[in-house]
Amino acid sequence: MIPRYPRRALPALAAALAVALPAGCTGSVAPGGAAGTAPRAPIAERVSDTASPALRALYDQRIAWAPCSDDGNGDPEETVVQCAVLKVPLDYADPGGETIDVALARVPAADPAHRLGSLVLNPGGPGNSGVSQVQWGWRSFDTPLHDHFDLVGFDPRGAGRTIPVTCLDDRTRDEWTSTDDPSYHHGQVLADACGAKYAKVLPFVGTRNSARDMDVLRSALGDRKLDFLGLSYGTYLGALYAEEFPERTGRLVLDGAVERSTDLLHMNGEQAAATETEFTAFAADCASAEDFCPLGTDPDTAPKRLATFLDGLKKHPLSTSGGRPVTATLGWNGVLNVLYDGHRSWERLRAAIEPAITRADGDELLKLADANTGRDEDGHFETPADAYAAIHCADAPLAPTDADLREALADLSARAPLTGSHDTRATLLDPDCRPWPYRSTEQPHTVRAPGSAPVLVVGSTGDPVTPYPWAQRMAAGFEHGVLLTREGDGHTAYDKSGCVRGAVTSYLVDGRLPEAGTHCATD
Repeated sequence: MIPRYPRRALPALAAALAVALPAGCTGSVAPGGAAGTAPRAPIAERVSDTASPALRALYDQRIAWAPCSDDGNGDPEETVVQCAVLKVPLDYADPGGETIDVALARVPAADPAHRLGSLVLNPGGPGNSGVSQVQWGWRSFDTPLHDHFDLVGFDPRGAGRTIPVTCLDDRTRDEWTSTDDPSYHHGQVLADACGAKYAKVLPFVGTRNSARDMDVLRSALGDRKLDFLGLSYGTYLGALYAEEFPERTGRLVLDGAVERSTDLLHMNGEQAAATETEFTAFAADCASAEDFCPLGTDPDTAPKRLATFLDGLKKHPLSTSGGRPVTATLGWNGVLNVLYDGHRSWERLRAAIEPAITRADGDELLKLADANTGRDEDGHFETPADAYAAIHCADAPLAPTDADLREALADLSARAPLTGSHDTRATLLDPDCRPWPYRSTEQPHTVRAPGSAPVLVVGSTGDPVTPYPWAQRMAAGFEHGVLLTREGDGHTAYDKSGCVRGAVTSYLVDGRLPEAGTHCATD
């Protein structure tokens, strides 16, 4: 994970090109056979017989879809997107108490005669908006998925328009995202601001509650079971749904697994090692190219040269045409964030570091950093960073001992000596939940979901954000997990492999799982 900023997981998904399983991918039909149109179930099947009348009423609500009010660009095709809200309890322990509105977006199935139901999507984060994913990115799924399913997105708690957690003002965030001051306590600054504004809602923004919201959504959509495609952190959301409601799982696809059987300290160390691999590969490739590379011509020394340059920005920030300096924090975060997309981003990154290194011109590097932090040219931030921290700290608190930190720092130094050295504690404590005003009771654990339908887990061998071992662990943990592997780098696989898109489509539409051990190539 890039220090202090969210695991961005809303890839620029390419149009899905494959309809059937491509050559080289084989499959088997999942239990239950091919999908069919699901009739609306009676309420007793939608919620437990012992549920309170208040919770039953929420499960029985109907969604009032209407054209979204901010389609924005006048494109007549955007009018196919509909928006709405879903009522859910703030506290599921008190379903008759205060309710909140969960923001929704939907694109109805393109082929109503062959509609199978709804496909709920989540872009990850945590903190990214599922409404935005559907409203502005639904064409990425304009394939048999869109033919057969209503594409539905929702903003999880704390994100987007669902009790949004936005703690820092723009001025404070500017310093929070750019300072190299080692005495600046990012965790305390954010915790104090969030506690002052959102003490009431922080105990209720965890992923388990969002998974419960998904079950209310499933019922309100009229689906007996949930079909779901989750990317990155969305895989953890899907996993907890399967854990909470195994008998209500339909076809779940989890791409870019966030597997939380260990604490965040160790997860961040594993992620830093995966990021280091991508960083090293980029720099070595640059030095090996026939064209001029500002990192020299030796692939073995090029990664260290790039790291040394970025670390040097602590003492010598880069100037920019707008007057804002590029600090080491901004430089590192801009570089590592663009590497999320794997080798497809290398040309863009090279174009940013070349003027920075050769002419001390930081304009292009600053653009990469601002894209990561969500800062526009006017200094306004549109970012899920606060939701990212609030959700993580509600999911599994991290309060390591000094001995834990010493051990983790030693491991980080060995596994990620370049990318982990700039701000080691921020790399490992991402986010820093130690001063957080709410202490969750959630604990790291393996999700097994006994009794669920088969869950398709997709992992990429060179994923720099969600390392491949996480996908292996998640698939192995499920009682009915199936692992599909993409050979290649970059975060998530659906947008990078026709073979993966075909396998995902085949499972969601036809119920056909890929054979165990299936590997796909990158496009």
